[in-house]
Amino acid sequence: MNKIIIANYKEMAPQVISQGGNSFAVKSVIEEVDTGKCAANFVEVEPGQFAYGYHYHEVNEEVFYIIRGHAVVRTPEGEKSLKEGDIIAFPANPEGAHVIRNGSATEKLVYLDVGTRLMPEVVHFPDTNTGMVCSPSGVYHFQES
Repeated sequence: MNKIIIANYKEMAPQVISQGGNSFAVKSVIEEVDTGKCAANFVEVEPGQFAYGYHYHEVNEEVFYIIRGHAVVRTPEGEKSLKEGDIIAFPANPEGAHVIRNGSATEKLVYLDVGTRLMPEVVHFPDTNTGMVCSPSGVYHFQES
């Protein structure tokens, strides 16, 4: 990080990400200012939706802090139910695989996703046997064997 960062969640423009009929919004501090070795994103998930897919990282660790709503997080150990004020941390290995979904039928889920942002990074998606390599030059997708 090259300088102090101040950002207001309510004033940040969301980026809507859609995948196969599912969508969620990300308000990224990274897009506001280059944060160097760490990442911080506010994620908004509508009822019945999930954020990203079931995945794990080889390099970067993540911590989710539930700001509002009810989250259900799928892990290799089963589903974990989280409420406002809870945190969950994911190691960078297969035991840290996760996907978060909104467990409420009526209320938006809002959480802060904080983690390391080291490159290159390899992300695996066990449900689809796919993955991606993220590097400063781009994102490259691959099929697991």
